[in-house]
Amino acid sequence: MNALPPELAFDFDKYPYLTSLLAGTGGVIRQEPRDFQVAELPAYLPSGKGEHLYLHIEKTGLTTRQVFEFIRDQLGVPEAGIGVAGLKDKHAVTRQWISIPAKYQHRLAEFDNLSGVKLLETGLHTNKLRTGHLKGNAFRILLRQAEGGAPRAREILGTLEQTGVPNYYGPQRFGLEGQNPLRGYELVRTGKGRANPWLKKFLIASVQSLLFNHWLSLRLERGLFDRVLRGDIAKKHDSGGEFVVEDPDAENPRAKRLEISATGALYGNHYRESEADARALEDEVLARFELGRENFRARRGARRALRFPLGEWGVEESGDGLWVSFFLPKGAYATSLLREIMKKNPEAANLETASLDGLGEAED
Repeated sequence: MNALPPELAFDFDKYPYLTSLLAGTGGVIRQEPRDFQVAELPAYLPSGKGEHLYLHIEKTGLTTRQVFEFIRDQLGVPEAGIGVAGLKDKHAVTRQWISIPAKYQHRLAEFDNLSGVKLLETGLHTNKLRTGHLKGNAFRILLRQAEGGAPRAREILGTLEQTGVPNYYGPQRFGLEGQNPLRGYELVRTGKGRANPWLKKFLIASVQSLLFNHWLSLRLERGLFDRVLRGDIAKKHDSGGEFVVEDPDAENPRAKRLEISATGALYGNHYRESEADARALEDEVLARFELGRENFRARRGARRALRFPLGEWGVEESGDGLWVSFFLPKGAYATSLLREIMKKNPEAANLETASLDGLGEAED
């Protein structure tokens, strides 16, 4: 294989900011677990009857995978019987739902032996919880050593409320020091590599995500963030529906109003392909990495909106710093929003703690 393409390792600092004309707060996050608080908002609550038991837990200092493995190993629940809607951060205080078969309810006392986890409530439901069964996540995050106070953060958030937030994949997607795409590239190019199936899935996903980030970066640089091109697959933010853009002049007023947004490809064997000018832009990114769509046929594809709406946000000053609160839809990364506020990689000081399990604060 030739030398690896440039920019294959993830570097959050290289991507353009949408609010580059507004000064950031700087600061640091995650100095203590309580500084980063996440509450999962479920798509539905347990109905009170059914063969599946939903567990609402609060965890501190643990990955979702570690809780998953505890349930498997200590409660004796088969791995296939455990359901989660999304992964949650380790270095945080997080609340989420997990489902297990109801017949294991008598083993719940075992949670007393898992330090860092509180069982908040339980309820029966008719189906197993599955990935993506959530509305999104509510965040409350402390920015220590921030500059400019609440007015600076509010100005940035107010702007993003009008424009939408660049939907970058955050550092959690790319592993220790952003190296997962380097490992996944061989799998994508050759279909071969030394890793178990679970690891291969996430390594390839990191390459899919890196290509998306570079595509989004290119659209920002070329003034295409709040516009659609001919052949774009656009997403309607109110309904989630998608359509092919045939007349950009007719659709761009809707894009300006944040009613629709272009979507980028997560290449694979089943996804809606763009056309015309939009496809040419995707081809430009693929060529930069010496890849083609055919390299991803072994994985399932999808499309991802280039931005997400921001709502229900707030900023509060305290003796420790700035508390920033906001709601994000599923699939969005809090680090992508914090990056605009802080004007730096929010996780730069925490890269040594990155792991494959940390796929995203609101990962679907």
